[in-house]
Amino acid sequence: NQDSQGETHPPLVFNAKTAELISQHQVEINQSFPKEGWVEEDPKEILQSVCECMERTSEKLIQLNINISNVKAIGVTNQRETTVVWDKETGEPLYNAIVWLDLRTQSTVEKLIKKTPGKNKNHLKDKTGLPISTYFSALKLRWLMDNIESVAEAVQTNRAVFGTVDSWLIWCLTGGKNGGVHCTDVTNASRTMLFNIHTMQWDPELCKYFDVPIEILPEVRSSSEIYGYMVCNEYCLGDQSAALVGQMCFKDGQAKNTYGTGCFMLKNTGVKPVMSDHGLLTTVAYKLGRDQPVYYALEGSVAIAGAVVRWLKENLGIIKSSSDIEKLAATAGTSYGCYFVPAFSGLYAPYWEPSARGIICGLTQFTNSSHLAFAALEAVCFQTREVLDAMNQDSGVPLSQLQVDGGMTANKLLMQLQADILCIPVGIPSMSETTALGAAMAAGAAEGVCVWTINPDGMTSVTSEKYQPKINPDGESSDQFFVPNNLELWLHLHKLTIPP
Repeated sequence: NQDSQGETHPPLVFNAKTAELISQHQVEINQSFPKEGWVEEDPKEILQSVCECMERTSEKLIQLNINISNVKAIGVTNQRETTVVWDKETGEPLYNAIVWLDLRTQSTVEKLIKKTPGKNKNHLKDKTGLPISTYFSALKLRWLMDNIESVAEAVQTNRAVFGTVDSWLIWCLTGGKNGGVHCTDVTNASRTMLFNIHTMQWDPELCKYFDVPIEILPEVRSSSEIYGYMVCNEYCLGDQSAALVGQMCFKDGQAKNTYGTGCFMLKNTGVKPVMSDHGLLTTVAYKLGRDQPVYYALEGSVAIAGAVVRWLKENLGIIKSSSDIEKLAATAGTSYGCYFVPAFSGLYAPYWEPSARGIICGLTQFTNSSHLAFAALEAVCFQTREVLDAMNQDSGVPLSQLQVDGGMTANKLLMQLQADILCIPVGIPSMSETTALGAAMAAGAAEGVCVWTINPDGMTSVTSEKYQPKINPDGESSDQFFVPNNLELWLHLHKLTIPP
């Protein structure tokens, strides 16, 4: 279970009858930053960490007197756009994995947009549901083919294969160069810009547009079926789609927001894709079986959420651990006019502007680290509000409650701020590891496994804790800050980070 935070979360073993978490183990993945805006991970380290985690988890199961043969299926959930190219004959990666928020393709994106009719970043949106952006895999793959000699040579000699992290892991775990299965699922495929979300196939015209040989792409399968065999069976689902399933958002109109390195809000739109007029993505939510319908979602992707906390820790040194930010921010209780726009990787939804950069403003001699910490938490909430407003405009039906998950939901101050700024309740599920739970549910429900029954009509979101807004929509509050005015000013500053 590798989420968008760049660290491998534990293999979590669930009881298929009760959804109870039985065992887990975690190993952190290193990220490297070779140049400004570049973010990479070692594919072999990712694989090694997965194998190590599975071994340690198996040992823990044995200690609990649980027979390993009782594990009936293995699910994979992963960073969706992170790009890997490897040699199918040697099994070796041809370059590091390029991580989803990497910015090295910014100049390529700008060139492609300039060549489109009307210089329109949404030129490919009708087929893909996506704007032309550094975020998606096709641009990363194109960069690898243009700049890494070993990749270009392997493509020319028909030895190169491409995949997101799910494809790399499944190929390795099912045999690698000795018959490994090269596949992905519809949710991950829908994030490449090479996949037609209407036909549910790789699109020859899109491949031609990016000059990518269709032969190097993985076979696209549903999100819940047996892909191949290791010790057990497998299944695959992109991390945000897995969280949508784990949050039981099976009904049209239900939504969840995941707070990881970035922030990802998905709203189930049913069996018909809804194209956004307000800067959101149209993406595949899930397809839970070969003969089951495809469900779509509107998505608002925010590049920097938890990453702003890491930045305060590693770059400024104002906190020693990520969990310290809540206490530090609480000592101020307000930002006192300090605003933080953390556009470290450009702006994703709803602007899709890779050249934007972050700002901190409103500083006075009185400003200290606690105000900056509070402003950082406010920034996460304001970005979510911006996405929610766009989602409400696109759907025409305002969301009445937001289900949330991810590591930052443990921050009670952040969750209360989020409810206040959204002016609707924020619900946290009893099972915090919703991404892993969603992967386990689809794995266990796969035909041929059938140890988990998914009945979307009979499933509702399970909320263990709910934060009610303490500020009404008119901004009246006993607190020291006035949210609507703060929001209006912050949105203005947010737009100012986009160069003229």
